[in-house]
Amino acid sequence: MLNVRVWMFTRTGLVALLACGFGACGKHTASHVDPNGPVEIVLPKHGVYTGAFMDFGEAEDEVTLEMIEDFEEMVGKHQAVIASSSYWGEQSFPTANLNVIWRHGALPVVFWSPWDKPYEQNRGPDKFGLNEIIAGKWDAYIDKWADAARAFGHPMIVAFGVEMNGEWFPWSGTYYGRDQRADEKGTKWVGPERFKQAYRYVVDRVRARGVSNIKWMFHTNNYSYPLETWNFAPAYYPGADYVDWLGLSVYGQQFRDEPWANVRSLIDWPYQEMSGLDPNKPIMIAEWGTGEFPKSGNKSEWIKEGLELFRTRYPRIKAAIYWHERWQNLDQSYSNLRVNSSVESLQAYREGVAHPDWLGNLILRAIPHY
Repeated sequence: MLNVRVWMFTRTGLVALLACGFGACGKHTASHVDPNGPVEIVLPKHGVYTGAFMDFGEAEDEVTLEMIEDFEEMVGKHQAVIASSSYWGEQSFPTANLNVIWRHGALPVVFWSPWDKPYEQNRGPDKFGLNEIIAGKWDAYIDKWADAARAFGHPMIVAFGVEMNGEWFPWSGTYYGRDQRADEKGTKWVGPERFKQAYRYVVDRVRARGVSNIKWMFHTNNYSYPLETWNFAPAYYPGADYVDWLGLSVYGQQFRDEPWANVRSLIDWPYQEMSGLDPNKPIMIAEWGTGEFPKSGNKSEWIKEGLELFRTRYPRIKAAIYWHERWQNLDQSYSNLRVNSSVESLQAYREGVAHPDWLGNLILRAIPHY
């Protein structure tokens, strides 16, 4: 099986040598990089890392090697990036999950969400509210989480408070006020400012614990809800010193009563908006996918379009994570975003990621000792 053979290569530390076959490695990259030593992830000069979230359960943290290998066998490609979540309501660090992912030769992306059980959307701030975080109520948990991240020791990407420009999560700006507040630096919006304060507070506290293996991602929804000036993504941007990656969620139709939209209409303007935040930071499609509904659009064509556009039209996109999940809605309908929701959709995904510009292996670079 191809995925097993790739895993064996990555376990022996040859992933950097294999990835150089795509012409993405610099001239100073060693021919052998030990993934268990101090390393960093190299951004590909050409191509995009392929990744997925693989329906890891209600809390998005039920990571298993078997599920990863089954997905990779199904799509015919090793995944360079694998996403999962760490909800604050669990009050733990996902060490076991991250070890499974890293030992498999993939980069862990963690959605670190200040969210309490039962993890229901559209119900407002809970005990992990932004005000409580800024006030220091959860410092002990943040410190414990940071210490565990430092002990993990391998590269990881962390997105704190994803899709804050939406209206469905308890850290959304809509719950913290839309009114203007004037100060000596000009007019600012209360909701976005409160999120920025919390984001910076968390990052500063984690860094103060000596954590150097985390790259931080500012992860927004492609379009803001509500679509009003005060709620646009740039209003939430915490600044270049606090962000390593710019992330976007790009979803098509998720529910049967939603309209169908092609991929280009979902990404063109948000890509420009995110690119304007910083001229150099890489962009990740941190979540993307669409459902498959009777009498609606063609999912297989949608997947084909996405896999082609992400690697050809938007040069700053360096990774994309497909959201492979299926769930039942309150009206008893199903939203099936999985790549294998139909034979045609799976075939489109397999053919799309088979292109050599979709990189299934990480490019590693050893961090020198001085």
